[in-house]
Amino acid sequence: MSSQPIPGTGGDRYVPYHERQGAESIVYFTRDLSPEGLLKIYDRVSSALTGRVAVKLHTGEKHGPNIIPRPWVKELISQRLSGASIVETNTYYEGDRYTTPQHLETLKVNGWTFCPVDITDAEGTALLPVKGGKWFTEMSVGKTLPGYDSLLALTHFKGHLMGGFGGANKNIGIGCADGRIGKQWIHSRTGEDQWDIAQEELMERISESTKATVDYFAGRCAFINVMRNMSVSCDCEGTEAQPVKVPDVGILASLDILSVDQACMDVLMALPLSEREDLTERITTRHGFRQLTYMKELGMGNDRYQLIDLDHGDQVIKAADAVEGVKGPWAPDQWMKLQARLWGM
Repeated sequence: MSSQPIPGTGGDRYVPYHERQGAESIVYFTRDLSPEGLLKIYDRVSSALTGRVAVKLHTGEKHGPNIIPRPWVKELISQRLSGASIVETNTYYEGDRYTTPQHLETLKVNGWTFCPVDITDAEGTALLPVKGGKWFTEMSVGKTLPGYDSLLALTHFKGHLMGGFGGANKNIGIGCADGRIGKQWIHSRTGEDQWDIAQEELMERISESTKATVDYFAGRCAFINVMRNMSVSCDCEGTEAQPVKVPDVGILASLDILSVDQACMDVLMALPLSEREDLTERITTRHGFRQLTYMKELGMGNDRYQLIDLDHGDQVIKAADAVEGVKGPWAPDQWMKLQARLWGM
């Protein structure tokens, strides 16, 4: 690990589109929150997935109310990914997924029984290099993860107690790190409290962990984010999750992990403040925006993109169009323009 690195800053500030620079990636978008919608958007990013596919999914604590619906995932795997496995790791906190036997029981309770589920750290760990990181030179992941040929991050976009929000970055960075070593490296310093690390440093450690996995599967990754049942709580809080106040939006997908998380954030921020206030407060107070800016610094993708509207003949929605000429924070009328393009409002 690097000696005495210094965390970045600005994780409590949303960076508006006009302040971003660089190339644009493609992000696909559908409002169709259904098994059919998931299949439709999967087909647009499936070209990256070959061979033995790992589907990184947050399967949730027992009876969790907000996880991606099991029938959707069952349909996707049966129709498109018949040889795939869901991959998970044990948790760092003591709960219903702390040990492998507990985790297997929770999977059964939650109905993840229609395809193989590989708890990748059940029998040990593996190390993947972290290229260009300042906190890590390598990350500890589940032993069986490197045995897959490609990776689909199927992510429920929502809030998170410590990360502010959980998108594809958190799904991979925390979810692929093993429960005893990798997650400890991310969350705590030696000899300190279990949850010692927070704010910008935590976001950077999560992102470096993600980079290890994404680099390993370079060119063989796809990312799908489901913006549904977006509580401020992560699915790891199960039935204790806070009530959902944010309206459902749709499904976004890309071959660029930063673009898909950034697009979800932009869509969230395009909602009226009254509908997103709790979730954006959670992100701001945890300094969660640093996930996005640090991914950009690490060269993990682009924070500029074009949305391809699958519901309207692949119409291109350029996010930059909605903010052309704006100086300073995105004004309400500019958000309304973006909303009009997204939802026909």
